Amino acid sequence: MRRRTFLNTAASSLSIAPLRLHGVAPSDVLNIAVIGCRGMGMSDLRSMLKVSGTRCVALCDIDQRVLETRANDVFRLNGNSPKLYGDYRKLLDDKDVDAVIIGTPDHWHCLQMVDAVDANKDVYVEKPVANSIAECTRMIAAQQRTQRKVQVGQWQRSGKHWHEAIDYVKSGQLGEIRTVKTWAYMNWLKMDRAPDATVPTGVDYNMWLGPAPQRAFNPNRFHFHFRWFWDYAGGLMTDWGVHLIDIALWGMQASGPNRVMSSGGAFAYPDGGMETPDTQQAIYEFDDFTMIWEHAIGISQGPFQRAHGVAFIGNNATLVVDREKWEIYPETELNSLQYKVPAQATRHALPNERGLDQHTANFVAAIREDEPLHCDIGTGSLAAMNAHLGNIALRTGETLTWVGARQRFSGSRAANRLLKPDYRQPWKLPS
Repeated sequence: MRRRTFLNTAASSLSIAPLRLHGVAPSDVLNIAVIGCRGMGMSDLRSMLKVSGTRCVALCDIDQRVLETRANDVFRLNGNSPKLYGDYRKLLDDKDVDAVIIGTPDHWHCLQMVDAVDANKDVYVEKPVANSIAECTRMIAAQQRTQRKVQVGQWQRSGKHWHEAIDYVKSGQLGEIRTVKTWAYMNWLKMDRAPDATVPTGVDYNMWLGPAPQRAFNPNRFHFHFRWFWDYAGGLMTDWGVHLIDIALWGMQASGPNRVMSSGGAFAYPDGGMETPDTQQAIYEFDDFTMIWEHAIGISQGPFQRAHGVAFIGNNATLVVDREKWEIYPETELNSLQYKVPAQATRHALPNERGLDQHTANFVAAIREDEPLHCDIGTGSLAAMNAHLGNIALRTGETLTWVGARQRFSGSRAANRLLKPDYRQPWKLPS
């Protein structure tokens, strides 16, 4: 009765806006559902609903307050009251649902994506693809088996100025590229320790844990902050790292490294509440270049005076790109005279061209018109797997040799044990 009363109250207190289908035939309307509605799941939905002929018909979340708030949001956006679910499996049984946005914590992505494509739904899954390398490979296999559309939320792949930067990298004008640096310096992420607490009213905590190990409820492990604990995510490496490592791999047309090493720890806040490191560097050795990832929590002055970015360091010049712009740094003053840097080498991305709206629109076009996805499950998995490789090197303290053809490390049992998660019963890792 609580949900029904809430929705009836919302409907009576708001003027119902007509569903914005813009002349799209009812048979062509794309019915979207969201699993995990609090953060990026809702941002993705808002963006996707800008595309003509889309509507949200269902929401799923383990937090009743989040569910009710987002139902209200959808009513304002769409003029309709979506069906509400606490168990994503019941939502996937809903024949009205055509496509699913997965915005849950990382440790849930694999199960929910595989179950969704098996239920004949197309999927937009948030980054990182999964919380382990083994889960990534199983998600790729599930998409190949079902042939459903699966877009990964690495939306920079759809941003105009990112494409311009990558085209310039591939043009060869930078000269031989020997190193690619990727980084994220975040001064707003410090988290203190917190004691265990009572599960909030309206939260199905057992369902939230799902395949993750049984733990007492702690607010630091819950909404948003889950990403700082190995049970559910991989810290800043898999949060921001997948976005920026993806750009490095894209520009260099690379897949996996031969060797990887990493170091870091709780150097800035040794008494802080994060399990993942607040400071980390990882070095990836490919056939003919190295890639470096580094992050720092609590400060914001990164390389090239940018809080985040990717730098392609070539013999002639360096190209640096972030979410605002890209620009060229010639190697020498003399080189700057001989080496022609086009006037358009620095571009500021307009807010509506940064990528998210283009990314969600691409997903809809892929479903309707079979357009190629900008970041399919294979592409998204490459970035996630490289991020996980760096984290495994950190956690083992070893310099690791990666055999990509076998998806295994050579000579490290400790590292190989971290490739696959142990799911808590009754949940099972997809075969």
